[in-house]
Amino acid sequence: MACVNRCRCCTDSRRQSSILYNILKSEEQQQQQQQHRHEEHESGQHPVPPPPPLPPPRQLGHAVGLGCSCGAQRRVALKSPQAACKAASAVLVKTLRFVKNVPCFQELPLDEQLVLVRSCWAPLLVLGLAQDRVHLETVETTEPSMLHRILTNKRGEEEEEEEEEEQQQHLQQQQQQQLLLLHKRQEQLEPTCGGGGSDSSPRLPSAGEIQAIKGFLAKCWSLDISTKEYAYLKGTVLFNPDLPGLHCVQYIQGLQQEAQQALNEHVRLIHRGDQARFAKLNVALSMLRSINATVVAELFFRPIIGTVNMDDMLLEMLCAKL
Repeated sequence: MACVNRCRCCTDSRRQSSILYNILKSEEQQQQQQQHRHEEHESGQHPVPPPPPLPPPRQLGHAVGLGCSCGAQRRVALKSPQAACKAASAVLVKTLRFVKNVPCFQELPLDEQLVLVRSCWAPLLVLGLAQDRVHLETVETTEPSMLHRILTNKRGEEEEEEEEEEQQQHLQQQQQQQLLLLHKRQEQLEPTCGGGGSDSSPRLPSAGEIQAIKGFLAKCWSLDISTKEYAYLKGTVLFNPDLPGLHCVQYIQGLQQEAQQALNEHVRLIHRGDQARFAKLNVALSMLRSINATVVAELFFRPIIGTVNMDDMLLEMLCAKL
């Protein structure tokens, strides 16, 4: 809502700053200047120097967008989805192997293990990406500009009208034939598919959501986190006692405190000159809260697997021998 209410490139009250407005305004001013020079030439007066030209429309549009959060809402995709998804899948397998080999985790009942893994798989995966130094290269899926859409629509309107008339008759015949088949198929699929049809529709992550992941990776790399520090951070993330559905809350809380204590002791021993390192590591850990698990699944697993039910996949991996 803040972007809709305050963003200068989105409000109706400042529509005069749009690219299309500046193009039309520039043409109007040029016509007025030419007419004014013509009148002065006929009257014998010396022409007044014209005002400085307006900046190019692209510069205006760029200046208007400064400080605007609309760019964070643009949809992005992986530049090399196959390579990134393969790396993320390998990290996920490695992460689940690490979790299963923690003795304290093995002592928990299976339902408690599932609650923990389903909640923390995404932050653990991003931690693994940071540890393996997996770089994310993304590209924006930008929409065409308003001027481009106007010009394109005008040129294609006449052709589309002719094609639509021909296609409409053909489609009406096909729809009548397929209507009965669709109803029959729907009746067959409804008992087995259940709800959740909206989950199958792809949703590209926004630039802001991807930036949260990239920001965390950059933070970890700037701290040059060691293997032991990554292990203690993963233990802190894994043993989260605040999750609903847990029964061994005190036991899990104690494990999280032990992971934090071990991290603190390791930092004090290895990094004696950096008294703030323990706090820096926990600040990096807090950045994981802004990373959405759905975004991670859509980004790394949908391009190669399709519609992903992470709960089922995690259960299968948890019970398998990795």
